[in-house]
Amino acid sequence: MLRVVVLVSGGGTNLQAVMDAISAGSVTNTKLVGVISNNKTVKSLERARSAGIPAFSVSPKDYADRALFNEALLAKVDEMQPDLVVLAGFLVAVPPAMVARYSGRIINIHPALIPSFCGVGYYGLKVHEKALERGVKVTGATVHFVTEGMDEGPIISQKPVCVEDDDTPEVLQRRVMEQAEWILLPQAIDDIANGRIRTENGRVVRTQ
Repeated sequence: MLRVVVLVSGGGTNLQAVMDAISAGSVTNTKLVGVISNNKTVKSLERARSAGIPAFSVSPKDYADRALFNEALLAKVDEMQPDLVVLAGFLVAVPPAMVARYSGRIINIHPALIPSFCGVGYYGLKVHEKALERGVKVTGATVHFVTEGMDEGPIISQKPVCVEDDDTPEVLQRRVMEQAEWILLPQAIDDIANGRIRTENGRVVRTQ
């Protein structure tokens, strides 16, 4: 049974997609053992608690500096003994110590087709604003393993989403979530839980 901890900063729609997939049986051999947010009053914590999943807030505002926050965040993750850490809209840089400790066991969902619109400064609605500014006709989402480089880890899966002429950043964001993010993230967790993928020479390959 794959023990999963989800880190999230906002409303938790990707978290909900994972929870729903586990309940529906489309994600198997998986247990959500905890949810952590850097914000104390977000809906994601409510979603988790309503489903009986332990939920915690570890906020940078409660610590004198970022180093102390990083230590507290890692300690809370360690406490839940996860096999996999899932960043589902987590808008805080993951501490290097966490990346090292959970190497090959942290994944992230990014709302664009990496390597487009990724890296430092590209998060949340900003990704879709930049995509529309550039005038791309196709965007999408990417699930990848987390390494020390921002959005540079091995890509697990991607799904394209068409951009419409009258899209606003908010409309595009919703379409990318519905047509890509909410599909890709549960699938990636299920693949990991059931041993269908491995990393080989910096690339993710399917084993079955």
